[in-house]
Amino acid sequence: MSTIPPILLVGCGRMGSAMLSGWRERGLAPSVAVDPAPSAAALAGPDLTVVADAAAIPAGFTPAAVVLAVKPQSAAEALPPHARFAGGAVFLSIMAGRTIGGIRALLGNTASIVRAMPNTPAAVRQGVTVACPGGGVTEPQRALCHTLLEAIGAVAWVDDEALLDPVTAVSGSGPAYVFLLAELMEQAAIEQGIPADLARLLARRTVSGSGALLAASTEDAAALRKAVTSPAGTTERALQVLMAADAWPLAMRQAIDAATRRSRELAG
Repeated sequence: MSTIPPILLVGCGRMGSAMLSGWRERGLAPSVAVDPAPSAAALAGPDLTVVADAAAIPAGFTPAAVVLAVKPQSAAEALPPHARFAGGAVFLSIMAGRTIGGIRALLGNTASIVRAMPNTPAAVRQGVTVACPGGGVTEPQRALCHTLLEAIGAVAWVDDEALLDPVTAVSGSGPAYVFLLAELMEQAAIEQGIPADLARLLARRTVSGSGALLAASTEDAAALRKAVTSPAGTTERALQVLMAADAWPLAMRQAIDAATRRSRELAG
């Protein structure tokens, strides 16, 4: 039995494909995906027809939701052909930076739009998404979008769309910061003489295991950090370097600020 109604997925990149996989696990009604990339055709199945452009969408197909998963730079070209679904389907956008107002300008004033920002752990159903409903979105449409997003992880809602820019900087871009941490730990371990394969194991398992501990704990991150930090021990010595005012505290603030500003720039 399908729990996900017919969906029109516009864009089958990494995030679009992750969402599709999550929907399929919950039972996806016959749906359609639009993506010109040859690799997208491999996603086709009994529950999904893949077409290269909007003109090839089967006649009579009526989606409950149109999920906009194209790159924000492609929005002006990719969105207008789907405006004919406005007034019926809800549009769920996961395009970074693209505002509800900007999307409505491409789809028409009758479009009901939810803007959301998921992140790449969606691929293993461990993502987190923040969503914001535009004007005119009904409760059933919001509930459908919640169901679609919940298939790839946790979901939170905000009413202030401006929050989605810093959200993008923190959680949308955040996995890259964590991957960079693992990358740098591995490099530093090798420099200390640890064999490369062991360095990779240590870095990856330390990052992933610490994340699992953080997720399972009711304590805040600062308390968990302090629990690892013995007075005058090795961890304390390392943290004196990392927590210096001009080290991680400054770098993280600058990184989040830079990503937030870029998200606003993408609004176009």
